[in-house]
Amino acid sequence: MTLSLKHVSWIRESEYILKDINWEVRNGEHWAIVGLNGSGKTTLLNIINGFIWPTKGEVSVLGHTFGQVDLRDLRKSIGWVSSSLQEKLYANETGLDIVVSGKFATIGLFDKPDQADYEQAAELLEKLGCPHLQNRPYRNCSQGEKQKLLIARALISSPKLLILDEASNGLDIFSREQLLSTVEHIALQPDAPTLLYVTHHIEEILPVFSHTLLLRNGEVYSAGKTTEVLTDNSLSHFFQSAIDVQWRAGRPWLQLKEHRPDVVTSPGKK
Repeated sequence: MTLSLKHVSWIRESEYILKDINWEVRNGEHWAIVGLNGSGKTTLLNIINGFIWPTKGEVSVLGHTFGQVDLRDLRKSIGWVSSSLQEKLYANETGLDIVVSGKFATIGLFDKPDQADYEQAAELLEKLGCPHLQNRPYRNCSQGEKQKLLIARALISSPKLLILDEASNGLDIFSREQLLSTVEHIALQPDAPTLLYVTHHIEEILPVFSHTLLLRNGEVYSAGKTTEVLTDNSLSHFFQSAIDVQWRAGRPWLQLKEHRPDVVTSPGKK
């Protein structure tokens, strides 16, 4: 079992941010996590990473139950890619140094990497189709290039769990599709980590994400196979709007159903 949350809640100032979360991710499954802003996605991820402790419930990640494992060691097996991380990295470092810093889970390089670390970083950039970023200063990279560097940075420690937290934020449609192609490539590798892809854009859910979790107001609204969760009826209730789901090349695309108010006729007219 990659991930298990049993009756997990997180309460702050007497308010439930997460409430009675029950969720399991089995080995070999890749999940999309969908929720609007304020749904509790960030809190859920912080609990999975061990950055915050649940108020109630039991958490197990990669077979280790919280309270029985050193979370600092556990985090070394979890890769994290987030647009918010971009702002914390050092602008003057080269792409290669950004990637290598993931080996030590630090912002910046304080340990001295060996040649093998740099060779591994260069190999990852080659696999991700961006070897030209090796010597480019981080500040000179585009949003899409920065996200690819963050993915390589997350992969250098060979994580068993890779969390992509709204990784396409700020990208134009072309950069987004390039990023999604990279994510798909990673998921299809025989030694791929379990992927959790967090988004509020349904159309970003690739066919490799066999399962989807819908999170609303801090509670699990639905969880299961993607094709069974992302239906017209389910999403219409989830978003509280009439939704039409259209599947193209294995990806769901949403469209608001046309709303035609009843025609009101004037008194006396037929």
